Amino acid sequence: MKEGIATTEPNQSMSTKESQVSKKKKGKMQWYKMDLHLHTPASDDWQEPEVGYLDLLRVAEMRGLDIIAITDHNTLAGYAAMQEEMVQLDLLERLGRIQPDEQQRLEEYRRIRSKILILPGFEFTATLGFHILAIFPPNTPLRALEHLLLQLNVPAERLDEGATEVGATVDVLTAYRRIDEAGGLVIAAHANSNHGVALKGLDFGGQTRIAYTQDRHLHALEVTDLEKRGRRTTTWFFSGRKPEYPRRMHCIQGSDAHRKTTHPKDPSRLGWGTRVTEILLPEPTFEAIKEVFLGDDFSRTRPYRPAEAPFDHVQAAREQGPSIVQSFHESMTQQGGRLHAVLRDVVAMANTNGGTIYIGVRADPKAPPVGIPDPEEAISILKAEIQRKITPPLNVEITTVETQDRQVLQLSVPAGEDVPYALDGSHIYVRQEAETHIALRDEIVALVRRKLLREAGPYLEIPQTEEPGVVANGIEPPRTGVQIIETVEQKGTLYHTMKDLRNGNIVHNVTRASARKLWRYAIHEHENNPVRADQVRWQGNLGLWKSSRRAGKVRYDLVQRMPDGQLCVYYGVTEDGIDGPWRIFLEE
Repeated sequence: MKEGIATTEPNQSMSTKESQVSKKKKGKMQWYKMDLHLHTPASDDWQEPEVGYLDLLRVAEMRGLDIIAITDHNTLAGYAAMQEEMVQLDLLERLGRIQPDEQQRLEEYRRIRSKILILPGFEFTATLGFHILAIFPPNTPLRALEHLLLQLNVPAERLDEGATEVGATVDVLTAYRRIDEAGGLVIAAHANSNHGVALKGLDFGGQTRIAYTQDRHLHALEVTDLEKRGRRTTTWFFSGRKPEYPRRMHCIQGSDAHRKTTHPKDPSRLGWGTRVTEILLPEPTFEAIKEVFLGDDFSRTRPYRPAEAPFDHVQAAREQGPSIVQSFHESMTQQGGRLHAVLRDVVAMANTNGGTIYIGVRADPKAPPVGIPDPEEAISILKAEIQRKITPPLNVEITTVETQDRQVLQLSVPAGEDVPYALDGSHIYVRQEAETHIALRDEIVALVRRKLLREAGPYLEIPQTEEPGVVANGIEPPRTGVQIIETVEQKGTLYHTMKDLRNGNIVHNVTRASARKLWRYAIHEHENNPVRADQVRWQGNLGLWKSSRRAGKVRYDLVQRMPDGQLCVYYGVTEDGIDGPWRIFLEE
């Protein structure tokens, strides 16, 4: 180790300056420009020689950054070297031995650091080569961070190399946990790109892939397609819509800069502050940043787009449309039951995956937003109604956001821990795809079981009532839609047992009269238009019976031929639930 790197004095000096940043800017909520993935000459793949640390800070200032993190590969050497230079200049000044050019450098450091929050961190290389950003408060002792690197199995003799490969380290999930327990922010670096935990085509098990992006110790995903929109983006994939990925993830972008400025002939080799995230904070502090990533308000981060209109996340949400984690209400008046409809959605999302509710806009992205005339009064009414009518108590964050010069309300509903939640004491709702429904008996039982299992952990065994998907020839069923697994007739009425492919819940005794929209469709097809094997478009043992646009989405009726010749029919499958070999029907 370099002498002086592991001392605590530089950090203490730095933290004093960082506190000046927060004191200067503390006040009402505002947007701050943030780049949490920056390398320095301490990384061995740095691309611009003879660049000093003060030069890099000047670039950060020139680009208007408010928050940066130094994240060299498996080392603190860059951050420590910058601190050490500052401490030495400060010491020379106190001893009266500082030269004019050194005094000028010292004043530049002080001036820039009074404007920019600089956070220590590193980019860790876990087992199998996955990269993880670990970012810490400015007053964290460097000895503690180097000790953490040693715990992550970075060899002591390689702590100053800044190498991307440092031998056999710990696995991804262990790294998440240890960084989190050490007080750091845990961000999956360039998650959808090289060395990313969500890169398509990785050859390992589905449960491992899910854990790498849903683990509770992981706070955010850094993605390279944050500025893109649509159903093919990483943000959309991890929005909570996917049944196997129910946890909605905060997604940000960073420069991953290995140069001071972007390469003139290769725009992919970005410079400092080239790819930036804006974050809405009351003050630019580490604690405020972490609070955003631990919260359920996903509108508080957005891609920074210079020389363009501000990113309108409400309009982007409307373009995605209603879903299991998103709904829209044009108003919340008592008349017409519109306020009641909002409260139903709150209860349903709390009982399902959580989600976001917008009030003041229709789901139709082409319709102009109506807005809320008096947002403060509306928020007061909503909070009172949620407190009075929803049990048990539920903490819903309500904020005012702007879209097309209109003020609308945004409700961030957490996935409830004390399920089932009820409206008016007895009405329990759940969210199914883009709709809210009154919960049926079997769904209420499933909610109660979920709570008991969460409270008891591994010490209580409760009989399983959710039926896992039947795997035939190594292929699982789709993950959205419904399946009719049994039909019986009683006194001339057909009673169906329905399986929700999203969560595996089984609901018994469903009739055509009592069925929800998708269930009603499936029952109608099952009773009046049964599948004929000779008319299915087969691809091996997988088949497409029909597809059509219903309720604003293309829905597929898919068929799977089992080894015993039985046909399993999956009705109303959306693109969200089509993975693996089933995707052949999307490609067609």
